[in-house]
Parts: sequence; structure tokens; C-alpha cells
Amino acid sequence: MSSSPTVPTSTTPSSSSSRSTPEPADQVDQVDRVALVACGALAQPAAAVVARRGWPVDVHPLPPLLHNHPERIADEVRTLAQRLAPSYARVVIGYADCGTYGALDEVCRDLGLARLPGLHCYDVYAGASRLERFFDEQPGTYLLTDFLAKSFARTVLQELGLDRYPELRDTYFGHYTRMVWLAQDPDDELRGLAAQAAASIGLPLTVVETGDHGLEHALAALLPG
Repeated sequence: MSSSPTVPTSTTPSSSSSRSTPEPADQVDQVDRVALVACGALAQPAAAVVARRGWPVDVHPLPPLLHNHPERIADEVRTLAQRLAPSYARVVIGYADCGTYGALDEVCRDLGLARLPGLHCYDVYAGASRLERFFDEQPGTYLLTDFLAKSFARTVLQELGLDRYPELRDTYFGHYTRMVWLAQDPDDELRGLAAQAAASIGLPLTVVETGDHGLEHALAALLPG
């Protein structure tokens, strides 16, 4: 999940499932339900939206660390979607393009599936035009979500080796000038974690409260009825 147009790869945290769902092989047929194959970084907030709206949707997350290897996302989505399809009325994809450069769209065309709009989940939360303004104002903008704030130390610092080789910080982040936190559900704990994340890579923090309305609207557009 790239934080800036200048960096094509991404560092997105690993996470457990957004809700407990059985493996497809163990499921009874869910003929009236929808399977949402979701990026692990979106799975928990997506499940919260689903529960709030009472939608007949089961969330099936893939590992968020796939965003560190976006070339693998399309194949992983294809595999899981095909496993789930016989057991559900419909399968939808809870990913934006996410650095696949059209490969995920090819999967969606092949299988007749719909996905979330945009280039990445930041578009879903904040809107593409709003993000474009951020980058126009300051091209070296690094984007943060609640999910990233919670596990920045694990998936960014540790995955990049900065916990062991802090001298590499400028190699990775020297071209960034600020961190913008797209805050979905900010509280004191999250604010502290976001501030730590920004400080750990030497950037000032700007907080932009987005809520999850963009995600809710995008999910509603994926679902029948």
C-alpha cells in the first residue's frame, strides 16, 4: 500500500482476521450471503461496517503483508475467490488496485467480480481528489491509516529492518516531508501511536479525520440491492 505516488511498493501491517469465519472447505453453503475477499488492512473496519448495516456478508481476509509483495495479490485473490464461489451467492473483492498495476482487474474480469474503487485504500477512505490535493500541496506525503498506526513498528520498522539498522531511515524515507494520518476512529491511544510512527521516521504529523464513511459507501456499491 504505497503512501505516495513516488513509491510504488508499500509497507502494510500483518493482521489477523477481521471476524472469525470458517475455512471455505468447512463451510455449509451460504446461498443467501456474500463473501467479501478483503485486504487484511481493511478487514476489521469492513466487518464493523457490515455489522452496523446488518448486511449478509462474511469477511474473508488475506494477509495485509501481501502489500509488501503486490505482485502476489492478484493470484491470492483469484485463489480465494474461486474457493469461496461455490458456497456463496456472490463474491466481491475488498481491494483497490493496491499496486497490482491492473493485474487485479484482470482477475475481476476473468471471474466476473467487482472490487473497491481507486488505486489504494487511501482513495477509499479519503477520496481520490482529496488525496490528489494532498500530493499537489506536498508531494512527499506519507499516508497513515488507523491500521498502520496500530502496527507501524511491526510492519514498517521491523519489516524494513529499521529496528536493527536505524541508519537506513533516510534511505527509505528521506524524500518524505510529512505524514498525514487519515484517521477513521481516532482516540487518545491511536493519536499516541500515530505520533510515535511519525517521530520514528522523522516526519511531522498532520491529522485528517475521515471516519469510515468512504469505506461504507464503497462497500454498499459492491453489494447487491
